[in-house]
Amino acid sequence: MKYVRERKELSLQGPSVVTLGKFNGMHRGHQKLINRVRQIGQSGYETVVCAFETPSKKLLTRAERYGLLEDMGIDTLAECEMDSKLMHMSPDAFIQQVLVGQMHAGWVVVGSDFRFGHHRKGDAPYLKKMGQEYGFQVEILEKEMDGDRPISSTYIREQLNEGHMEKVNSLLGYPFSTTGEVVHGRGLGHTIGIPTTNLIPPREKSMPPNGVYATRSKFPHREYLGITNVGYKPTVGGEDFLGVETYLFDCHEDLYGEQSTVSFYQFLRYERKFASLQQLKEQLLRTDVSRAKEFFAKSTMG
Repeated sequence: MKYVRERKELSLQGPSVVTLGKFNGMHRGHQKLINRVRQIGQSGYETVVCAFETPSKKLLTRAERYGLLEDMGIDTLAECEMDSKLMHMSPDAFIQQVLVGQMHAGWVVVGSDFRFGHHRKGDAPYLKKMGQEYGFQVEILEKEMDGDRPISSTYIREQLNEGHMEKVNSLLGYPFSTTGEVVHGRGLGHTIGIPTTNLIPPREKSMPPNGVYATRSKFPHREYLGITNVGYKPTVGGEDFLGVETYLFDCHEDLYGEQSTVSFYQFLRYERKFASLQQLKEQLLRTDVSRAKEFFAKSTMG
């Protein structure tokens, strides 16, 4: 997949079929747009996702979004930073300079709530009207719904902030996860007989509340169920960075230095400080592990 990081470097041969948006999450609504782009692309169009970048926290990092789009078979991911030049560009200028001039769009697929241009003056109906003038077709898709509420990154972030992982995963259409290299922790797990893997999530990544979760950890060529603590490890005073610490069921490997993707399935409890390491161990083994195993035994995720 072609990856364009700066708008000034965007120069497609065309004709292309383009969808535009923030794509912060690649949720079911985004997937609806992308699947339609792929269908149209079968008629000989280059398939393009144009993602507007903002400095806000991300449900997906750029690398995670890239991986999902590559797996979906998209030809080009173009990232457009929402700098002052782009934010002050009129709808007409955006259509003429970016869609037509740089992307050579033959088709544009957007959601019914799509807005663009200075002060968001451009909308989907206006884009469709201008497509007739500039010679490209516009398809407007209705929002994907969850009951009577549209699926959006804002909705998903609300659920994530509450730790409602099953709802989050339903809205996304895939398990929420974070990826990183397994690094050395403080060795506490080994001292109490519960060895763990440790990741440091990217700073820009939105994370669920500090607490313990039922998770699945994927490594190259294998995966393990487990429980994961997100937080600052208050029991041992480790408050210098947010960590993702996972106890893997039935794993006795040395995994330091390996890449791991930890997917979150169910919130078990909030993080809290225990009076002793023995109390922490009992909570983990007698309660948290049992609840996680029960969840996976009943779930198709297990």
